Amino acid sequence: MSLKLEELTVDTKLQELKRQVTQEHINLYATVSGDFNPIHIDQEFARKTPLRGTVAHGMLVLGYISEFMTNNFGQNWLRGGSLNARFKVPARPGDLITISGKINAVQKENEFISILCDVFCQNQQNESVIICETKVKVNADEDCR
Repeated sequence: MSLKLEELTVDTKLQELKRQVTQEHINLYATVSGDFNPIHIDQEFARKTPLRGTVAHGMLVLGYISEFMTNNFGQNWLRGGSLNARFKVPARPGDLITISGKINAVQKENEFISILCDVFCQNQQNESVIICETKVKVNADEDCR
């Protein structure tokens, strides 16, 4: 579901997204990305580290955030959305990640509207996993599809 232009107002809440982090998804991401760091895929190794277990790749969780933004802003996000992310706590197998956000500014720029959003990625204990500031440009003549 994408937003309509008339819905692009400050404090508009974005449609949230939930994703379950699993070791299988982490292992698949390692295969696709080539990142086989044992902190992600070797449970015995990871248990002996200060993290005390495997953790998801940061880019895997950022992929969920990109999915969230695509759900809300469609092709406009894919054509050139940007984000500034801060990693807070690792996502772990078994975590239920909830991504939510709201529009914090709408700025007219020539034939485009720039939409600035605060995006929050939290686990089931309401701990911030990643917090982001995002920007997406929308053509002033079309919806966010």
